[in-house]
Amino acid sequence: MSSPTSTSETSKPVATPRLARTLAVTSGKGGVGKTFVSANLAAALARQGLRVLVLDADLGLANLDVMLNLYPKITLHDVFTGKAQLEEAILPAPGGFSVLLAGSGLVEYSRLTPEVRDQLQHIIETVSPRFDVLIIDTGAGISDVVLYAVSLAHEIIVVATPEPTSMTDAYATIKVLSSQQSRENLHLVVNQVSRAGEGRAICNQLQTVVDRFVQSPSGVTPKLNFLGDVPIDSAVRQAIQKRQLLMELMPGSPAAQGIVQIATKLTPR
Repeated sequence: MSSPTSTSETSKPVATPRLARTLAVTSGKGGVGKTFVSANLAAALARQGLRVLVLDADLGLANLDVMLNLYPKITLHDVFTGKAQLEEAILPAPGGFSVLLAGSGLVEYSRLTPEVRDQLQHIIETVSPRFDVLIIDTGAGISDVVLYAVSLAHEIIVVATPEPTSMTDAYATIKVLSSQQSRENLHLVVNQVSRAGEGRAICNQLQTVVDRFVQSPSGVTPKLNFLGDVPIDSAVRQAIQKRQLLMELMPGSPAAQGIVQIATKLTPR
């Protein structure tokens, strides 16, 4: 007769893998620098010793590869179609982080089919235990694909600029995320500011409008956490034209320092 298992053995906790902190970087309007923020934020976080992966979830109009001057032989398209394994598609990027790149101009991924839904969820579940931070660089707007990609993240960073159209679209995005996903806390990054304090002022303006007109299904008004702003800086254009990360090309520039401050706010002390 075998002896009973001891109490210490039966109560021993089972180790669970530590999952990446998942951040969706999104915007209501295109052209506000969302991918620029995603890539350079990844580099800033990697400099802090974190293992970072950027997933290009802009499945129809991907451009992260262009920004990083990468020419991938294997993309998410190959993974989705079974032509390659997920491991083969994870590539090292300049700046010390990893990327999963989407192919550009893939019309079949511009709408949310059950296959796209399942593939995105499977990819995130698979890679999450291997990284400290997973940044999902979404498309702009509020399409089904964008909203589903955002739904897979723990936290959301909304990128806006001081332009009235961008602020209006940022408000619309916040409203949809509150009503459809019951998001009660969102981060805000304001890009291309022209003076100190402008980003915080814009955050306060948006919060005032949100307080008046937006509530989640449970009646909660979402709160905006101002992560920081990035000043207008000629170094940004130079980096984009050279297909280099600003954090690599000119880490001391004002815009790069703005990104560093945002990364510092995101990193627990």
